[in-house]
Amino acid sequence: MIRNIRFFLVGVLFVAACKVGPDYERPVVPEQEGYRNVVPADTTAVLPADSIADLAWWDLFQDTVLQNLIQIALENNRDLDVALARIAEARANLGIARADLYPEVNVIASGALNANTEEDISGSGLIAADAFWQIDLWGKIRRSNEAALNALLATEEAYRAVTISLVADVASFYLLLRDFDNRQTISENTVATRRETLGIIQARFNAGAVSEVDVNQAEIQLAEAEAAVESFRRGRAQTENTISVLLGVPPMSIPRGLSLNQQILPPELPAGLPSELVDRRPDVLQAERQLHAQTARIGVAEALKYPSLTLSADLGASIAGTSIGFLDAAADIFAPIFNAGRLQSGVDAEIARTEQALARYELAILTAFREVEDAMVAVRTYQAEYGSRLRQLEAAENAEDLSWVRYNQGMTSYLEYLEVQRQLFSSELTASETLQLRLTSLVQLYKALGGGWNPVEPVEEAEPE
Repeated sequence: MIRNIRFFLVGVLFVAACKVGPDYERPVVPEQEGYRNVVPADTTAVLPADSIADLAWWDLFQDTVLQNLIQIALENNRDLDVALARIAEARANLGIARADLYPEVNVIASGALNANTEEDISGSGLIAADAFWQIDLWGKIRRSNEAALNALLATEEAYRAVTISLVADVASFYLLLRDFDNRQTISENTVATRRETLGIIQARFNAGAVSEVDVNQAEIQLAEAEAAVESFRRGRAQTENTISVLLGVPPMSIPRGLSLNQQILPPELPAGLPSELVDRRPDVLQAERQLHAQTARIGVAEALKYPSLTLSADLGASIAGTSIGFLDAAADIFAPIFNAGRLQSGVDAEIARTEQALARYELAILTAFREVEDAMVAVRTYQAEYGSRLRQLEAAENAEDLSWVRYNQGMTSYLEYLEVQRQLFSSELTASETLQLRLTSLVQLYKALGGGWNPVEPVEEAEPE
């Protein structure tokens, strides 16, 4: 009898050491030697860093007002609150999964008092404890723990992804706000200039020196600038509302720091190697953790096809005048025999979900590469475009001065002067917008490379044995 028990225990231990289902293996990442939109000049490090993403966000953004706004957003943003709550939920789910590795013990106590007469009084009581322990045959519980752990790690990567997006969004909308400020100022200055010009043309018309058409043209130009002021005022207010939501506060006036022309962001920095991007981007790491968790769930479903073993024991004492103790122990084996293919279908479903997770992981990698390439080409082209816009603006300012002199000397028509004036106004607005897009492209490159996030407290990655 004892020998049979020994063989049984050895068999149980052997089976318990096994884990069915596939072990996770990291998918092969597409090889890419470098980014296609990097020119040789871009690969020279301007700062002693391997990548722009190695900078902390407070080092990237030198505007102290912007730094304060980002800090407020990191403390109050509702999307971050949701991400943190999901981490807490995943931690709790991991605790539930780990608890299945250990026995469950419950205590029961009861008592009764019977009184038929004053002399006939009797009492009884029961104190008992029961214990249940499901032996982890086939590794079902360990696979469940593996899935729960990686689900938790995925939520932590999701939190980091939200943090990166939040920092980039606050910075981008702040730069857009400063652009609206700049373009509104340009428009207001243009309104003042065109109102003055209208007064001059009106006086000349009253003196019979010019036709009424010139007056109408001047009025059109003035109305155009006045409409632009209102357009940029609307854009500025709506951008302030957007930033307020990111800060986690009701719509409010956003404080200003450096003007758009005063913003100091690093010049082009090396972006590192594409192979590093997979380990840097939290959205890619999140997709990989989800793939790992889903792979482990195949093992959970596979283990359901095999027998399970549960040990149970009851220990207690019944008190009814005398104390009577009892102990019961049992081992229950549950083995599925016929289920019309339900359990195998469960395995097939988990395999299909794993294939979906793999596709999402591969898509996340491709998207990361694309976003970096888009950001890098934007940085490079906006820098060149801004230089062209400045030359355009300088030429437009010179042309406006010369055209006004020529008009006053009767050497050109007022219509020609109005066209030159319109070109100057357009050049001023375009130069401001291009500068904003140039600065924003650096922010987007920073985001695409996975920079600027603060890690949450990590969990241990060791799987329970």
